Amino acid sequence: MPAYVIVDIDVTDPERYEQYKAATPATLAAAGGRFLVRGGGITILEGDWQPSRLVVLEFENLAAAERWYESAAYQAAKKLREGGARMRMVAVQGVESG
Repeated sequence: MPAYVIVDIDVTDPERYEQYKAATPATLAAAGGRFLVRGGGITILEGDWQPSRLVVLEFENLAAAERWYESAAYQAAKKLREGGARMRMVAVQGVESG
């Protein structure tokens, strides 16, 4: 069953955040993950949530998403963004298609 990582990002230092952005795709590929959403336009449909940047990642399952987050490769990428962004991140299990 697929799983998704949803990330709400407030960039505070664009230069540091760009370093993180450049390092993250390789960590995803190594974990079998992929970007579904990486920034882009946002339309608020309901409520008062005002994200400035959203990212959605897809993984084979919740365990794969957790392994990616805990991996040494992603932890090294995280260090690149220290002081460069505030992030709120959740992993959620999807539904089976079909």
